[in-house]
Amino acid sequence: MGGKRAWWLLVFCNLFWAGNYIFGKFVVTEMTPLWLTFARWVLALVVLIPLAMVLEKPDWRQVAKAWLPLILMGLLGVIGFNVLLYSSLEHTSATNAALVTALNPVVIVLFSVLFLREKVSRIQASGFILSLLGVLVILTQGHVLRVFQTDYNQGDLLVLCCVLVWTLYSIIGKKVKGVSPITATAASTALAVVMMLPFVIAEGVDFRALSPLAFTGIAYIVLFPSICSFVFWNVSVRAVGASQAGITLNLIPVFTAMISVALGERISQSQVWGGLLVFIGVTFASGLIDQQWKRRQAKSSAEVMDR
Repeated sequence: MGGKRAWWLLVFCNLFWAGNYIFGKFVVTEMTPLWLTFARWVLALVVLIPLAMVLEKPDWRQVAKAWLPLILMGLLGVIGFNVLLYSSLEHTSATNAALVTALNPVVIVLFSVLFLREKVSRIQASGFILSLLGVLVILTQGHVLRVFQTDYNQGDLLVLCCVLVWTLYSIIGKKVKGVSPITATAASTALAVVMMLPFVIAEGVDFRALSPLAFTGIAYIVLFPSICSFVFWNVSVRAVGASQAGITLNLIPVFTAMISVALGERISQSQVWGGLLVFIGVTFASGLIDQQWKRRQAKSSAEVMDR
């Protein structure tokens, strides 16, 4: 796949994920986070499995060989991330959740350094610090000096756990060899659904009590964030790399804030300034500034040699 197409897929991927925060907050008032996660993915499988069969014609023996990373992807990316996210939306705003998860690219790069032995520059290191400072501004509502005295919102802390879980999911996804992206998504989702089944049966849910808004929210979450975004993300990561794809996660809080404001939610100054620090920090940590600097140096060197 070409680079431009991959970047466009990432834009829509993040737009759909932004809607997941908005609709998820509405649905969790009527359905538990576990049941919403289960309903989301069991319905998405109806599309994902045929899609994988038609478009990728997977070699199931090769898929079976990757059973361990696929189980981990299902446990982390499907169950862990979603249950934590929907649980957080019971306690915090959609905008706050989106702003904190914007830290994801920084943590992905940090984990790549720790576990994949990737190198970082001073600019990237400064990006880590700026991003963390931005998240602290959001979590402390602008009172950063009271970082150890603040009673943190439970939802915000759950979102931080989401960041860690999604980072592990992204790194494990890079290690899956010989399995096409849609097939990997479908297989990991199917395994996650099986793992959730006994727990949702024990928990139970009354579908007759759900409102039309809840059903609309579930339909949106199934079609767009579950199917489109997961496929778009996996395809794009393989085209441009996890670190580069992670840059576009900055778009989630932007889209979420825009939708939230349109729905009447007020945005605080701490969210604006904290989000700005996260955005700048992620840009630095992504390595884009380093790449531009190297290009300029190379261009300058070439001009000197021409003279």
